[in-house]
Amino acid sequence: MPIPADHSKPIRKSAKESAFNQLQQWIIDGTLQPNEKLNDTELAQALGVSRTPVRESLQLLEVQGFVKMYPGKATQVTEVEKESIKDLLPPLAALQALSAELAIPNLTDEVISMLENTNERFADAIHSENYYSALKIDEEFHQIIVNTANNQYIHSMLASLQAHVRRLFFHNSIVLTKKSIDEHTAIIKLMKNGEPSDASTIMKGNWLRAIEEFRSLNTK
Repeated sequence: MPIPADHSKPIRKSAKESAFNQLQQWIIDGTLQPNEKLNDTELAQALGVSRTPVRESLQLLEVQGFVKMYPGKATQVTEVEKESIKDLLPPLAALQALSAELAIPNLTDEVISMLENTNERFADAIHSENYYSALKIDEEFHQIIVNTANNQYIHSMLASLQAHVRRLFFHNSIVLTKKSIDEHTAIIKLMKNGEPSDASTIMKGNWLRAIEEFRSLNTK
């Protein structure tokens, strides 16, 4: 089982948290391939931790749907089900839309400036066709809004859903387009003007549009 030796090891995190984050990232970016069998001893050695935090991490990853554990037999990375985008994005879109509404009363000039600057960086990445960078910046943009909404339950649920979005991106199920730049701009303006309903509508459409784009790509 090939495992990179040059990965970064987060500082000031528990062994369990560090192991979970790294294993999740390896599954998301395809370092650990779909259906690959995982050996907890090898993983523990690669991560520089004991087997206990690795096993605990794998249990959490199973809850999230990234691995499947077969007691007494094996633990495998789950397959990438590209069609799952149709089930993944609607709840994510609803939570992001709600975040936009809840964030409006907490908006400050600093937050607005952060959103505008982040969208400019997003636009630069899209125009230069650096789509992985664009994905990360897009996450930053939406995370600013989620943080401003200041709702721990939304924050927790979105973190899990967003991880699956990243995995689908790496497996070519999600494509970022220039239209998102304009939608981000509209969202900022509507939030700034205190229009929660319209901001929510644009935000929801920003996410659901990816389903139609996925269908379009797979019918050509």
